[in-house]
Amino acid sequence: METNQILSLRTTITDPEHVKLIHWDDFQHDLARLTSLSSALHQANEKKRALHHKLDSLIQVNTESLGRLNELEEMRQKLESKKRMMDNMCIHSRLAKEDASKQEEQLSGAVQSLLVAGGTLSVTSRNLQESSRLLSEESGYVHLRKLQKKLRKRQQYMASQISMLYPVKILVGPAQEQELEAYPLGSLADNGTSAGVKPINQGSLTIHGLHLNVLSFRKMSFFTDKKEIQNSATALGYVAHAVSLVASYLQVPLRYPLRLGASHSYVIDNAPSTELTSSEASSNAKHVEFPLFLEGQDTTRAAYAVFLLNKDLEQLLNFIDAKSLGPRHVLANLRELLRTIQSSAFIDKFF
Repeated sequence: METNQILSLRTTITDPEHVKLIHWDDFQHDLARLTSLSSALHQANEKKRALHHKLDSLIQVNTESLGRLNELEEMRQKLESKKRMMDNMCIHSRLAKEDASKQEEQLSGAVQSLLVAGGTLSVTSRNLQESSRLLSEESGYVHLRKLQKKLRKRQQYMASQISMLYPVKILVGPAQEQELEAYPLGSLADNGTSAGVKPINQGSLTIHGLHLNVLSFRKMSFFTDKKEIQNSATALGYVAHAVSLVASYLQVPLRYPLRLGASHSYVIDNAPSTELTSSEASSNAKHVEFPLFLEGQDTTRAAYAVFLLNKDLEQLLNFIDAKSLGPRHVLANLRELLRTIQSSAFIDKFF
């Protein structure tokens, strides 16, 4: 304390601008007051240092608390993120479980179908082996040949019945000259016939006693005989019926199906030419019917119907390995078809 007072005095003495004169009478009083103030200042400094120490402690605690709060916030965010991830995983797991259940059901059905198919295949395989064994034996092969021969003979018999129902004959008489232009002899001679068959004049052929004049289907005039047109339509109806019967006996689906109606029969073309059927194509896009008669019909459509009918005959002739006699030889092709079916070569070529 005395040292501080001495320093204070010295400092006061060395500062001439702030020199304060104190009377000796007041010196004790000022000294006591100065000592009291010095003591109060020292106490205040002690309190300040204590308060500063406490504030530092509080600030440190607050800082640590804020750090821990930040850590807790980060941990909470991580927890929320993991929670959302777990929810997504649960959803995916549930969907995967449902898909697995569906696939299991489908697999179960497929396994059942496979088992049934396997059983059916096993039975079919045994039947096939048994059939192969029976067929490989002499008795089985011979039996099959006998059945095929019976079938061919039955087809021959049915063809003979058609020949009796619709006989195609050669007519010798005045009508022969009338049909020569419709069926030129040269075209038949160029194509030739089967071995052992002498070429005949196509104009001399009749079916059930009726001539077929194809020329009237191409060129029809006011002076054309109506009876001749009716006879040709009836003859074409006979030919259509005979072709339909032969196709059914041989089990051959005709390329151009027939709609039978006696003298008013039709040939069906499932893919008609746009040039010939421009008016019908818009009304019926599936198929078009062409008449095998001229009464009230267009000659071009009727001639095309005869052409399609002859195509059916050519199809049947090709099926039995016989040659067609030409695109306009309807009766000659029908005669050749029936003759070939009833010949012995029809059976021999299959055995």
